Amino acid sequence: MTAPYRPLDASAILDLYFIENRARLLDIASFLDRIDRHDGAEEARQDFRYQAFAKALALLDGSSGNRAAAIQMVFSDLSTEPLESAVGLKAVGAWKGEPDAGD
Repeated sequence: MTAPYRPLDASAILDLYFIENRARLLDIASFLDRIDRHDGAEEARQDFRYQAFAKALALLDGSSGNRAAAIQMVFSDLSTEPLESAVGLKAVGAWKGEPDAGD
């Protein structure tokens, strides 16, 4: 018989997941460094995907306890009207958006 489930406390979560999330942050830093080091960096920083990424990173600094939901919304399509056709479209991981979409 197994012991009853006990939720982890914050210290245990830190102990278990610190190293893997440290690695994720280093991966993000190297991704941004690669963009900065190459020709076209300024153009890349103007891309809607880079802009969404920057907004998401800024949200990490908050302490609302609801960062994951806020970051998901940064990348989400807020339009309410369905497309006539999605033929030829592909997922890019961020929503380019339209000024009046989602209203």
